[in-house]
Amino acid sequence: MVSMARKLLIHAAAGMAISVYWVAPAVAEGAMATGGPTSQPVGHYDFCKAHPGECSIRPASLAPATMSSALLRKLTSVTAKVNAAVKPMSDLDIYGKDEVWAYPDNGVGDCEDYVLEKRRELGRMGVSLANLLITVVRKPDGEGHAVLTVRTDKGDYVLDNLNDKVKVWDQTGYRFLKRQAIDNTGRWVSIRGGQQVLVGAVQ
Repeated sequence: MVSMARKLLIHAAAGMAISVYWVAPAVAEGAMATGGPTSQPVGHYDFCKAHPGECSIRPASLAPATMSSALLRKLTSVTAKVNAAVKPMSDLDIYGKDEVWAYPDNGVGDCEDYVLEKRRELGRMGVSLANLLITVVRKPDGEGHAVLTVRTDKGDYVLDNLNDKVKVWDQTGYRFLKRQAIDNTGRWVSIRGGQQVLVGAVQ
Protein backbone atom coordinates (compact mmCIF):
# COMPACT_ATOMS: atom_id res chain seq x y z
CA MET A 1 0.00 0.00 0.00
CA VAL A 2 1.37 3.42 -0.94
CA SER A 3 1.33 5.59 2.20
CA MET A 4 2.60 8.85 0.71
CA ALA A 5 1.96 10.79 -2.48
CA ARG A 6 4.23 10.38 -5.49
CA LYS A 7 5.50 13.71 -6.82
CA LEU A 8 5.55 14.22 -10.55
CA LEU A 9 7.09 17.18 -12.32
CA ILE A 10 5.42 18.39 -15.48
CA HIS A 11 6.98 21.16 -17.54
CA ALA A 12 4.52 23.74 -18.78
CA ALA A 13 4.87 25.35 -22.18
CA ALA A 14 6.42 28.40 -20.55
CA GLY A 15 9.15 26.20 -19.12
CA MET A 16 8.00 26.42 -15.52
CA ALA A 17 7.93 23.26 -13.41
CA ILE A 18 4.53 22.59 -11.97
CA SER A 19 4.28 20.15 -9.06
CA VAL A 20 1.48 17.62 -9.42
CA TYR A 21 0.67 15.11 -6.71
CA TRP A 22 -0.75 11.65 -7.34
CA VAL A 23 -2.27 9.75 -4.44
CA ALA A 24 -3.06 6.06 -4.61
CA PRO A 25 -6.76 5.19 -4.20
CA ALA A 26 -7.77 4.57 -0.60
CA VAL A 27 -7.49 0.94 0.44
CA ALA A 28 -9.93 -0.41 3.02
CA GLU A 29 -8.48 -1.82 6.20
CA GLY A 30 -8.03 -5.56 5.76
CA ALA A 31 -7.69 -5.24 1.97
CA MET A 32 -4.87 -6.95 0.08
CA ALA A 33 -2.25 -4.65 -1.42
CA THR A 34 -1.94 -4.92 -5.18
CA GLY A 35 1.01 -4.02 -7.37
CA GLY A 36 1.34 -3.04 -11.01
CA PRO A 37 -0.04 -4.65 -14.16
CA THR A 38 0.88 -8.29 -14.70
CA SER A 39 0.29 -11.04 -17.21
CA GLN A 40 -3.19 -12.37 -17.83
CA PRO A 41 -3.58 -16.09 -17.05
CA VAL A 42 -3.69 -18.09 -20.29
CA GLY A 43 -7.08 -19.53 -19.38
CA HIS A 44 -8.55 -16.06 -18.92
CA TYR A 45 -6.97 -14.90 -22.17
CA ASP A 46 -8.74 -17.71 -24.04
CA PHE A 47 -11.96 -17.02 -22.11
CA CYS A 48 -11.78 -13.39 -23.22
CA LYS A 49 -11.38 -14.41 -26.85
CA ALA A 50 -14.59 -16.44 -26.51
CA HIS A 51 -16.39 -13.73 -24.47
CA PRO A 52 -14.83 -10.39 -25.51
CA GLY A 53 -17.70 -8.36 -24.10
CA GLU A 54 -16.95 -9.64 -20.62
CA CYS A 55 -13.31 -8.56 -20.73
CA SER A 56 -13.61 -4.91 -21.70
CA ILE A 57 -15.88 -3.69 -18.90
CA ARG A 58 -14.81 -0.57 -17.03
CA PRO A 59 -17.03 -0.24 -13.94
CA ALA A 60 -18.39 3.25 -13.37
CA SER A 61 -17.70 3.18 -9.63
CA LEU A 62 -14.54 1.75 -8.11
CA ALA A 63 -15.65 2.13 -4.50
CA PRO A 64 -15.59 -1.12 -2.50
CA ALA A 65 -18.93 -2.71 -1.68
CA THR A 66 -20.48 -1.84 1.67
CA MET A 67 -20.21 -4.89 3.89
CA SER A 68 -23.46 -5.65 5.67
CA SER A 69 -25.26 -8.66 7.06
CA ALA A 70 -27.32 -8.73 3.86
CA LEU A 71 -24.23 -8.81 1.63
CA LEU A 72 -22.59 -11.50 3.77
CA ARG A 73 -25.75 -13.64 3.52
CA LYS A 74 -25.67 -13.15 -0.25
CA LEU A 75 -22.01 -14.19 -0.49
CA THR A 76 -22.55 -17.22 1.74
CA SER A 77 -25.67 -18.30 -0.14
CA VAL A 78 -24.07 -18.05 -3.59
CA THR A 79 -20.95 -19.88 -2.40
CA ALA A 80 -22.94 -22.80 -0.99
CA LYS A 81 -25.30 -22.92 -3.97
CA VAL A 82 -22.59 -23.02 -6.64
CA ASN A 83 -20.36 -25.37 -4.66
CA ALA A 84 -23.24 -27.82 -4.36
CA ALA A 85 -24.43 -27.46 -7.95
CA VAL A 86 -21.09 -28.03 -9.70
CA LYS A 87 -19.30 -31.36 -9.63
CA PRO A 88 -15.49 -30.98 -9.49
CA MET A 89 -13.82 -32.26 -12.64
CA SER A 90 -10.51 -31.37 -14.27
CA ASP A 91 -10.25 -29.54 -17.59
CA LEU A 92 -8.36 -32.54 -18.94
CA ASP A 93 -11.31 -34.81 -18.18
CA ILE A 94 -13.88 -32.33 -19.50
CA TYR A 95 -12.13 -30.87 -22.53
CA GLY A 96 -9.10 -33.08 -23.08
CA LYS A 97 -6.71 -30.20 -22.34
CA ASP A 98 -5.61 -27.98 -19.46
CA GLU A 99 -6.46 -24.38 -18.64
CA VAL A 100 -9.96 -24.04 -20.08
CA TRP A 101 -11.93 -21.36 -18.23
CA ALA A 102 -15.67 -21.69 -18.84
CA TYR A 103 -19.02 -21.34 -17.13
CA PRO A 104 -20.00 -24.71 -15.63
CA ASP A 105 -23.30 -24.80 -17.48
CA ASN A 106 -23.04 -28.58 -17.88
CA GLY A 107 -22.75 -29.05 -14.11
CA VAL A 108 -19.03 -29.84 -13.97
CA GLY A 109 -15.91 -27.70 -13.70
CA ASP A 110 -12.72 -26.92 -11.87
CA CYS A 111 -11.79 -24.05 -9.57
CA GLU A 112 -11.92 -21.15 -12.03
CA ASP A 113 -15.27 -22.35 -13.39
CA TYR A 114 -16.77 -22.09 -9.89
CA VAL A 115 -15.32 -18.58 -9.70
CA LEU A 116 -16.86 -17.53 -13.01
CA GLU A 117 -20.29 -18.79 -11.97
CA LYS A 118 -20.19 -17.08 -8.56
CA ARG A 119 -19.07 -13.87 -10.22
CA ARG A 120 -21.89 -14.11 -12.75
CA GLU A 121 -24.54 -14.74 -10.08
CA LEU A 122 -23.38 -11.97 -7.77
CA GLY A 123 -23.15 -9.58 -10.71
CA ARG A 124 -26.77 -10.35 -11.52
CA MET A 125 -27.59 -9.52 -7.89
CA GLY A 126 -26.17 -6.04 -8.31
CA VAL A 127 -22.62 -6.39 -6.96
CA SER A 128 -20.25 -4.31 -9.10
CA LEU A 129 -17.66 -6.17 -11.16
CA ALA A 130 -15.09 -3.79 -9.64
CA ASN A 131 -15.64 -5.80 -6.47
CA LEU A 132 -15.85 -9.30 -7.97
CA LEU A 133 -12.30 -10.20 -8.92
CA ILE A 134 -11.02 -13.51 -10.25
CA THR A 135 -7.89 -14.22 -8.21
CA VAL A 136 -5.02 -16.68 -8.62
CA VAL A 137 -3.49 -18.12 -5.46
CA ARG A 138 -1.13 -20.86 -4.41
CA LYS A 139 -2.38 -23.41 -1.90
CA PRO A 140 -0.18 -24.51 1.02
CA ASP A 141 0.77 -27.66 -0.95
CA GLY A 142 2.09 -25.45 -3.77
CA GLU A 143 -0.72 -26.15 -6.23
CA GLY A 144 -2.27 -23.30 -8.21
CA HIS A 145 -5.87 -22.44 -7.43
CA ALA A 146 -8.47 -19.78 -8.30
CA VAL A 147 -10.89 -18.02 -5.95
CA LEU A 148 -13.24 -15.05 -6.14
CA THR A 149 -12.18 -11.96 -4.19
CA VAL A 150 -14.99 -9.66 -3.07
CA ARG A 151 -13.81 -6.14 -2.22
CA THR A 152 -15.66 -4.46 0.64
CA ASP A 153 -15.16 -1.47 2.90
CA LYS A 154 -14.39 -3.97 5.67
CA GLY A 155 -11.65 -5.75 3.72
CA ASP A 156 -11.37 -8.39 1.00
CA TYR A 157 -13.34 -11.63 1.31
CA VAL A 158 -12.77 -14.89 -0.53
CA LEU A 159 -15.31 -17.28 -2.06
CA ASP A 160 -13.81 -20.72 -2.55
CA ASN A 161 -15.04 -24.00 -4.04
CA LEU A 162 -13.04 -25.89 -1.37
CA ASN A 163 -14.94 -24.29 1.50
CA ASP A 164 -18.49 -22.99 1.92
CA LYS A 165 -17.35 -20.48 4.53
CA VAL A 166 -16.70 -16.94 3.31
CA LYS A 167 -13.33 -15.90 4.76
CA VAL A 168 -11.23 -12.76 4.97
CA TRP A 169 -8.46 -13.20 2.40
CA ASP A 170 -5.58 -13.34 4.90
CA GLN A 171 -7.28 -16.10 6.88
CA THR A 172 -7.38 -18.57 3.99
CA GLY A 173 -3.83 -19.89 4.25
CA TYR A 174 -3.25 -19.15 0.55
CA ARG A 175 -0.47 -17.15 -1.07
CA PHE A 176 -2.11 -14.53 -3.26
CA LEU A 177 -0.42 -13.99 -6.63
CA LYS A 178 -2.55 -11.92 -9.01
CA ARG A 179 -6.11 -10.79 -9.62
CA GLN A 180 -8.24 -8.82 -12.05
CA ALA A 181 -7.82 -5.06 -11.96
CA ILE A 182 -10.74 -3.22 -10.41
CA ASP A 183 -11.05 -0.76 -13.30
CA ASN A 184 -10.88 -3.12 -16.28
CA THR A 185 -12.16 -6.71 -16.40
CA GLY A 186 -9.57 -7.66 -19.02
CA ARG A 187 -6.51 -6.50 -17.06
CA TRP A 188 -4.66 -8.11 -14.15
CA VAL A 189 -2.50 -6.78 -11.33
CA SER A 190 0.06 -8.46 -9.12
CA ILE A 191 -0.33 -9.21 -5.41
CA ARG A 192 2.71 -9.50 -3.14
CA GLY A 193 5.10 -9.97 -6.05
CA GLY A 194 3.27 -13.00 -7.41
CA GLN A 195 4.54 -15.43 -10.00
CA GLN A 196 3.11 -17.42 -12.88
CA VAL A 197 1.11 -20.45 -11.83
CA LEU A 198 -1.32 -22.82 -13.53
CA VAL A 199 -4.78 -22.94 -11.99
CA GLY A 200 -6.44 -25.70 -13.93
CA ALA A 201 -6.53 -28.35 -11.20
CA VAL A 202 -9.83 -29.77 -9.99
CA GLN A 203 -9.34 -28.28 -6.53
